[in-house]
Amino acid sequence: MFFAIAHFYKIELNINKMIPLKSETVSYRDRISTIDESGKRKWVRAKKPKGKFYDKRTLLSFFYLAIFFIMPFIRFHDRPFMLLNLIERKFILFSFVFWPQDLIIFGLMMITGVVFIAFFTVIYGRIFCGWVCPQTVFMELVFRKIEYFFEGNHQQQVELQLLPWGWEKFRKKGVKHIVFWGLSFLIANTFLAYIIGTDALFHIIKDPVSSHLAGFLTIAAFTTVFYTVFTFVREQVCTIVCPYGRLQGVLTDSDTILVSYDYSRGEPRGMTKKNQVSDKGDCIDCKECVKVCPTGIDIRNGAQLECINCTACIDACEAIMIRMERPTGLIRYASENNIKSNTKFTFSWRIKAYTSILCILLILVGSLLFTRKNIDSTIVRAGGLLTQTMADGRIANLYKIKLVNKTYHDIEVDLKLENVKGEIKYAGKGLSAKKESIADDNFFIILDPNTLQKRKNFIKVGIYHNGIKIEEIETTFLIM
Repeated sequence: MFFAIAHFYKIELNINKMIPLKSETVSYRDRISTIDESGKRKWVRAKKPKGKFYDKRTLLSFFYLAIFFIMPFIRFHDRPFMLLNLIERKFILFSFVFWPQDLIIFGLMMITGVVFIAFFTVIYGRIFCGWVCPQTVFMELVFRKIEYFFEGNHQQQVELQLLPWGWEKFRKKGVKHIVFWGLSFLIANTFLAYIIGTDALFHIIKDPVSSHLAGFLTIAAFTTVFYTVFTFVREQVCTIVCPYGRLQGVLTDSDTILVSYDYSRGEPRGMTKKNQVSDKGDCIDCKECVKVCPTGIDIRNGAQLECINCTACIDACEAIMIRMERPTGLIRYASENNIKSNTKFTFSWRIKAYTSILCILLILVGSLLFTRKNIDSTIVRAGGLLTQTMADGRIANLYKIKLVNKTYHDIEVDLKLENVKGEIKYAGKGLSAKKESIADDNFFIILDPNTLQKRKNFIKVGIYHNGIKIEEIETTFLIM
């Protein structure tokens, strides 16, 4: 609620400062661009953009999609390069395995990500949404292009929608929805591969449905969600659902680089002929920037909640300016202060502060990653039985040990007492853990009570692998 109020308040200030309205009466929008006066949704059928920014976004989308679909199949040391297994609480990021014991490192990485988002947003606004966000990449550069292919351009789509149901409409829309569903199924399987791994996914696909009913239902659910989002919800995800967009709206200020309309050049708007001397601004009010907008806004109204900085309006406006033989840049990447004072972008104190904090966190996370232990262990006294007196008068305490092996190979460890003389006797066959797994066992520590002076004694247990001490753990030894 606070973010929403702050954001809309900021929008009103931006519009008030940036746009000299034609009428003396100042009015603001009381609804988003995709809702009409009666509260019903206005369907956005955006015109296909053309231009240098759209071409760059298309190339970036090819690279992005290649990474998305290939990443789950990349393996390093016979394990996934990327895995987010919530079921087994096992996370692999860029071949680094994170177990619950690595919660501190993982948490610091998440904090670093949040700080990076804040830092990046302060400088460049919602450029992430328009260029890298999966929702935008799939919606605008995949599903929207498929829609253009089957139903034609934006005008033909409107005409098709108004036609009564017949063979032509049924064929075009039916084939489109089949392709949409198939692509959603592919995305769902790829997304699931990031969670359970490709091996488990292939088992679900190959085996009968009855053998993996839960897995099949999961894939069906993911497919339905993706199909619904990209077919029906669309831009409403960016406007209503996504919390990231709301957060970015609060973080932006008058120095943030956004897709902005240069009102000092464009106003007052009006249609003029090429090379005609006129008292009107450079904006000829052709509304091409509105036609190509995937969220249906008019960028000339200033900073708005729905704008995802996709640059479609920049490409459309530059084409018109070139045709009218006027300077380009009427709509461009710029901050409010840049347009207002006609100055270049400079680093503010807040940007410098975010940069410093981000660098410190990156160094900290990097040092933790490269210095973390590949073998983690915990030793605790077993509950219930406190002590046990042996036949020779020595005292035994029972302990439990848990061993986390993060390496690529099986390991065996030995336990040795570091600060007292005594004996360690394993309850099982010894301590060993397979690669990327957790092992536990019980063992006894047997000591001579004459060598101990207190009821509760602190002893140190060394954990050795191949004769090298990898860890030392302190625990307690009780004498009854």
